[in-house]
Amino acid sequence: MNALAQTSSTLERPRAGRGRLATASMIGTSLEWYDFTVYNTLAALVFNHLFFPSVDPLAGTLLAFSTYAVGYVSRPLGGLVFGNLGDRVGRRAVLMITLVLMGLTTALMGVLPTYASAGILSPILLVTLRFVQGIALGGEWAGAVLLAVEHGDQNKRGLNASWAQVGPSFGTLLGTGFIALITLTLSASDFLSWGWRVPFIASLLLVIFGLWVRSSVGETPQFEKLSESHAQAKVPVVEVFSHHWRRLLVAGGVRIGSDVLYALLVVFTLTYVTTVLNLSRSLALGAVLAGTACNALTVPLFGALSDRFGRRPVYLGGVLAAVVWAFGFFSLVNTSQPVLIVLAVMIGLVIHAVMYGPQAAFVTEQFPTRVRYAGSSLAYTLAGILGGGFAPLIIVALFRSWHSTTAVSLYVSGALAFTALALFAARETARRPLEE
Repeated sequence: MNALAQTSSTLERPRAGRGRLATASMIGTSLEWYDFTVYNTLAALVFNHLFFPSVDPLAGTLLAFSTYAVGYVSRPLGGLVFGNLGDRVGRRAVLMITLVLMGLTTALMGVLPTYASAGILSPILLVTLRFVQGIALGGEWAGAVLLAVEHGDQNKRGLNASWAQVGPSFGTLLGTGFIALITLTLSASDFLSWGWRVPFIASLLLVIFGLWVRSSVGETPQFEKLSESHAQAKVPVVEVFSHHWRRLLVAGGVRIGSDVLYALLVVFTLTYVTTVLNLSRSLALGAVLAGTACNALTVPLFGALSDRFGRRPVYLGGVLAAVVWAFGFFSLVNTSQPVLIVLAVMIGLVIHAVMYGPQAAFVTEQFPTRVRYAGSSLAYTLAGILGGGFAPLIIVALFRSWHSTTAVSLYVSGALAFTALALFAARETARRPLEE
């Protein structure tokens, strides 16, 4: 019996709770990107003063983004640990652990002492929490996607998996909106003194909600069948590297370009608009807020289109559009006109959604059930280092060295070219049943 036939007989119970299943898949990535957005935004706006004081604002921002990269470097460790657990003991149990660990580390960032009160201990503690947070994140994404892909209608895997991809936009929207609200209601001195702590501590509310939603979603049918037949891989990570390394390279390669584009549009925009163009913080935040709203609305659309037309055609369309926009983006932003800056970010994040919608299903479909959690986790986390992890650092360093946005646009285009090569090397998976 193939996976499509199997699914029709085993998925009636999860389909009854389709909305809850989508929410359970989305909540972890929402928390992940809420946490990262709060950090990214504050790294661009105030952390260079609070944790990395420097006479050169761009140098301080560079150090703050270096700490941001630590959260990506530690992700593969989480992928190794939680990827093994997810394929050995189940998707659901691992997702509960990663959710709690993520929320607690973020909340603790909100009570850290600053450099003024604790000296060098302050950035050390920040780096430590970022490292632990990255471990949790390394095991979260794959499990969130598999919850939807292995539970849901197998003819709509692109749409189902895209709910986990909506999470980053929703989390970014929530984090950016929260910080925008705080900056509008507090004075600059109050925000620098204590206001920046509130968004970190508030993440605990998302954790509580996420635990409530996920507690009512059962284990996936594919893993239950695997467990009943005692067919789990003994060491899933070893099996991925020894038997599925080509798929690992493809699955990782397809996300590098989209991550670098996202870093340009969401992270660097804040620094560029406020530090280089000397425009208001509220304008920068508003542009990102509008862009991420567009991204959240369009990600499911492109996930659904990949079910109809295939993962690769939709994805490649996004790559080509992104290469053009890597240069067009600065043409609009450099006008310093608020409307054009907002439009530049909005268009860019819709283009990002063209790639991001099919991405989750495409990555997880590369691996068979017995190593799907480990393989997807490793692809996501290892590519995250090359893509999103160092992208803000590289972008700032390029601009600081060359004093030109052309160098930044070329870097983004290079990352997108790498993703295009991975797509050409990949097999189309949209209409194939999941491998057992």
